[in-house]
Parts: sequence; structure tokens; C-alpha cells
Amino acid sequence: MKYWLMKSEPDVWSIDQQKKTGSKGAPWDGVRNYQAAKNLKNMKKGDLCFFYHSNIGKEIVGIVEVIKEAYLDKTDKSGRFVAVTVKFKNKLPSPITLETIKKSKELSHLALIKQSRLSVMPIDSKSWKILNNMSKV
Repeated sequence: MKYWLMKSEPDVWSIDQQKKTGSKGAPWDGVRNYQAAKNLKNMKKGDLCFFYHSNIGKEIVGIVEVIKEAYLDKTDKSGRFVAVTVKFKNKLPSPITLETIKKSKELSHLALIKQSRLSVMPIDSKSWKILNNMSKV
């Protein structure tokens, strides 16, 4: 299993909207950055992803699970980009702010800090555990 972080602006798609989709989940589409799209292609069924509210909030608010691997993104007219389907797992008891993450030396290597514009990024298992501990999961 691999771990990831996926960003969404909460006024476009929030953790609460994701939760409402239930077990059928929802497509994670609209990704047009080639590096982020490559990350989507590398996701496997069962992988877990932090759900990050970007722009408004700037915090990890929940966890989703990949339930369908990469397929053509229906919102992409060019046919070059993919989507995955994710389902809600849980909301974090305590969201983890970007500010808090930046203060942790152990997390200074994360793409969330180094490549702040990247919308889909891998998270190593050690950092996954640290972040879960930070949120009291």
C-alpha cells in the first residue's frame, strides 16, 4: 500500500461533500499538471490519501481510499489526463494545518512544502505515521 496527499479547494470539493458520496465514492478529476497526473496513474486500489483543503484552510482534514484506479478523465477534452475514484474513510479528529507541518523538521522534505502547487503527491510511510499522530488518529 502507498500513501498520498490530494488537494482540493473546499469551496469546489470539500471533505463533507466527499463523505456524502458514501461507499460509491467520487472521481478525483480535473488534474492538469503532468506530475500530479503521473501520481494519479501510480495509485492502486486500497491506497490511502490525506484529503487536504487548499487555499481556504490549508489543512489536512481527512482520509480517503482509492477504490478505482486511473481511467480517462471525462472532464478532459484532450484525452490526456486521468482520474481515480476515492471514497471517504474518516475526518481527522484534529485537522493538521500547513503551518504546523512546516514547523516539523521531520516533515520538511514533503512535496507539500517543497512543491506547494502540486495537487497530488506521494507521502512516505514514516511521514504518514507522523501526520496521523499529529491529528490524534
